[in-house]
Amino acid sequence: MTAPPRVDSEVGPLRAVLLHRPGNELKRLTPRNNDQLLFDSIPWVDRAQQEHDAFADVLRGRGVEVLLLADVLRTALEDQRAHAAGVHAAVDDRRLGVDLADSLRSHLSGVDAHTLAEVLMAGMTFEELPSAEGASLVRMMHDPRDFAVDPLPNLLFTRDSSAWIGDRVAISSLTMPARRRETALLDLVYAYHPRFRHADRAYGAHSAPIEGGDVMLLASGVVAIGVGERTTPAGAESLARSVFADGLAHTVVAVPIEQSRATMHLDTVCTMVDVDAVVMYPLARDSLTAFTLQPTGDGGVKVAGPTPFLEAAAIAMGIDRLRVIDTGLDPVTAEREQWDDGNNTLALAPGVVVGYERNAETNERLTEAGIEVLPITGSELGSGRGGPRCMSCPVRRDPQ
Repeated sequence: MTAPPRVDSEVGPLRAVLLHRPGNELKRLTPRNNDQLLFDSIPWVDRAQQEHDAFADVLRGRGVEVLLLADVLRTALEDQRAHAAGVHAAVDDRRLGVDLADSLRSHLSGVDAHTLAEVLMAGMTFEELPSAEGASLVRMMHDPRDFAVDPLPNLLFTRDSSAWIGDRVAISSLTMPARRRETALLDLVYAYHPRFRHADRAYGAHSAPIEGGDVMLLASGVVAIGVGERTTPAGAESLARSVFADGLAHTVVAVPIEQSRATMHLDTVCTMVDVDAVVMYPLARDSLTAFTLQPTGDGGVKVAGPTPFLEAAAIAMGIDRLRVIDTGLDPVTAEREQWDDGNNTLALAPGVVVGYERNAETNERLTEAGIEVLPITGSELGSGRGGPRCMSCPVRRDPQ
């Protein structure tokens, strides 16, 4: 029998993870739309798939069960309730108008789970819409290559759209318009896939903005939440209240981060590599602060701080200090390797991480600190600004 989902830390031995293999949604990217769809360049899709397959093989080689989002989505859509919800998620009356929306809704209601999953992930252009009787001003005034259903190229980064905290899943409330529909897919997966449908929710997609890249389980009962470009103070407070009410945490550490493309999430400047160690961008080491949130016992929340992040984290974790391994050896190298996701590592066990091979100096410093680094190629995977942690949603970890 498959063990139920549960994640209590960042570094406990990883047993099951949700990934998304790059698909046709990436082939929708053009110089015309890549900025809007949050990619810095146009990826070579075949190479991105090869790099992702190699990433998945590294995980499997260490005994990790790899679940692919496209597979679990198709399985969930076999349930007619999920199929109906998927159709509803795909069709936007405000974009298409009543008649065209009704026509597309009718068409998608009759397709199989595989076809619907492809539309939900890769989108649909106006020229790909089913033919319909009568005139449609909406169809006539759009370029045939315009999207009637937007593609979701950022599905690659499964960390952001959901995160497991203990035995519950938090469905993210994604900030950027290009990503908001992703949560509808994860809602379907967690509600209707046999593996997940009995799991309770720790957070809902319609709550204040919060993204999984900002959620870090420092230790059992201790959650750090980055607050910046993607996660708002209201989102951090809402998640804190939720995990306190559910008994999932005793302390939440809210960490303000710079609102910029380079530091969109907390895991772009810091990730855990051992039970007491982080790899961190040097420029953030001394500047990061934190507010400490704890439940009051009467349903309220008390807030203290700000204090230095490393100090607040160590106190919450009950340790003397957090060991810090810097990204790079000098300010220029550090900035380059931070941009190339040198801080964005995925721990497979205490002291064992996956990182991009191009961050040679960061990887060398990790190795010198006793951390085993499993390098992967990411020349195309990184075009959407994300590393191994961004590309993975741990579903089950053993206690650390």
